[in-house]
Amino acid sequence: MITLVAGTRPNIVKIAPVWRALRARNVPVRILHTGQHFDASMSEVFFRDLGLPAPAVILEGVRGSQAEQTAAILVGVETDLVSHRPQAVIVVGDVTSTMAAALAASKIGVPVVHVESGLRSRDWTMPEEINRIITDQLSDLLLTPSDDATPNLLAEGIDKQRIAFVGNVMIDSLRYALERPSDVLTRLGLERGRYAVTTLHRPANVDTADAMNSTLAALEVVAERITTLFPVHPRTVARAETLGVAARLRGMKNLRMIEPLGYTDFVTLLNGSEFAATDSGGIQEETTALGIPCLTMREGTERPVTVTEGTNTIVGTDVQRVAHEVGEILAGRGKRGGVPAGWDGRAGERIADALLRFLAGTPSAKTVGKRA
Repeated sequence: MITLVAGTRPNIVKIAPVWRALRARNVPVRILHTGQHFDASMSEVFFRDLGLPAPAVILEGVRGSQAEQTAAILVGVETDLVSHRPQAVIVVGDVTSTMAAALAASKIGVPVVHVESGLRSRDWTMPEEINRIITDQLSDLLLTPSDDATPNLLAEGIDKQRIAFVGNVMIDSLRYALERPSDVLTRLGLERGRYAVTTLHRPANVDTADAMNSTLAALEVVAERITTLFPVHPRTVARAETLGVAARLRGMKNLRMIEPLGYTDFVTLLNGSEFAATDSGGIQEETTALGIPCLTMREGTERPVTVTEGTNTIVGTDVQRVAHEVGEILAGRGKRGGVPAGWDGRAGERIADALLRFLAGTPSAKTVGKRA
């Protein structure tokens, strides 16, 4: 039995192809949902859109600060693993659930497999960077999404025998959704190529008054040039209310704030857009795969391949940089890159194959002795 762990929407997107590939190989697998994203709009609809079964277990009481969430997930995951004792635990991505589940499994000697290993932003103010590094150090098998990830792991002392390139599992789910487009453009009265999509939720962009105001100023530059669809993350709404800028956000010209979307709706919306402006790592990847320009409102990225090979441009929240890039895109000079190796819709299959080799003893689990 294999336990697949998910806790947030990006996690669910990443586990879906792995679940399908394992089931196709008759590998027993159960899904553990940590409850990190616990409402229907943030979780249940993604399971439905991606053809996943209901989780075998959903942890409760995962609220509060990152420390409180980590503690609750640690206890919940450990309890479940002791009861069911899987052959391995697969964790994906870089959220609190990823790190906490890897730690819980490692502590009781259950092998850890990390999908999306080796991504680095070099920004230690990002909680995700801490999660990535801890998870990789705890993992027995490290599965990388792009060629730039392996050198990062080797530089941190990870044994190369434990690293396998499998490609980007996000693109598997993207292709799955593109084959099942929704009617979201019709429902929202949109014309393909006549709007932009934005998502903003990272602490560095929304947690303080200065950061939020800088973010909104950059967003205004986008929205004043083109109708901009903003599926609003609950975290962003809460911060805007707390910081007293909700009225500014709601009153922004050409900005259409909408409820969070299911995965199929969002992919259909993104695929029809002129460009995206975001602080999301996943959207940087999806736009690269779609050939759509992406403006990343951060000062760096843990996915540099989307910049060097793809359609991504780092703009931060500098209004002049944002204005220039928006102008270039609307003038038909937006960045058009290629699709990186392994972003072919078959990463889930390679992950399943790598897992089966691991279960057969290549490499062996590091349940005893010093870890890399």
